[in-house]
Amino acid sequence: MNRTGIEWCDRTWNPITGCFHDCPYCYARGIARRFGTQGINTTDVFQGSVHEAGTVVLHEPYIRDGNAQPYPFGFAPTFHRYRLTEPENEKKPQRIFVGSMADMFGKWVPDEWIQAVFDACAAAPWHTYLFLTKNPERYYQVNNDDDETTNLTLHDTPALFGATVTNNDEMERAYESLIDWVSIEPLHGRISKEWFMYNMCTDSFEGPADGEIARWAWVVIGAETGNRRDKIKPERTWIEEIVETCRFWGTPVFMKDNLVDVWGDALIQEYPWEEGHHGPDSR
Repeated sequence: MNRTGIEWCDRTWNPITGCFHDCPYCYARGIARRFGTQGINTTDVFQGSVHEAGTVVLHEPYIRDGNAQPYPFGFAPTFHRYRLTEPENEKKPQRIFVGSMADMFGKWVPDEWIQAVFDACAAAPWHTYLFLTKNPERYYQVNNDDDETTNLTLHDTPALFGATVTNNDEMERAYESLIDWVSIEPLHGRISKEWFMYNMCTDSFEGPADGEIARWAWVVIGAETGNRRDKIKPERTWIEEIVETCRFWGTPVFMKDNLVDVWGDALIQEYPWEEGHHGPDSR
């Protein structure tokens, strides 16, 4: 596991790397290209196995020129089995972002990979595990109660399941999925207030009506990074509307440091596990 510059977690852990989503703003793809091994591809595997879908399993680190390569196949989805014991080896409780260099719930990821990661989490239940995906529908396969009707079991492990969204359409998709939190990064437009609450029966913002509760346990907001030609800079009014709505519902908000120039004021950086914030059990 690595210490990280991602402000809302203590460490990142990447037992799975790589992704097929091909998002134009993806920071992880750029990192994999920068630090990936040049001159090899998924057919040049001596320490692992290649699946038909172009995914790779490594049972030990890929060594080249005497050094372990973190992304030996660039951004091709890769399961690093040898990393599964890393949480168990870290004895101090940590907030761990699982899969910062992947979408481990992408359609191409085998159930076997995800379950192996979950089993590794269960072996170190003193940590809190944070998951993000752009394929939130797959969370319907996950349960915490050994339900035989689902494919994947996380056991009794502290975790928050989230979705990465960038616009209103993706926010609606996340709203309809079985998740706890959203990371709105990069923020590419206005987000409607209706996606922050359950059972909204009125257009009035006088206060929650009976039966209305906050949709999210946590909302993270961030801007697009990098120098992409079509890079979108968020407007302050978009952020203000999100903050106003979260305040109404008592939802903790965390602004990433890359919003400093847009927000102007002191950033709001709250966590769902802080006193006074008790997000819904939306799962």
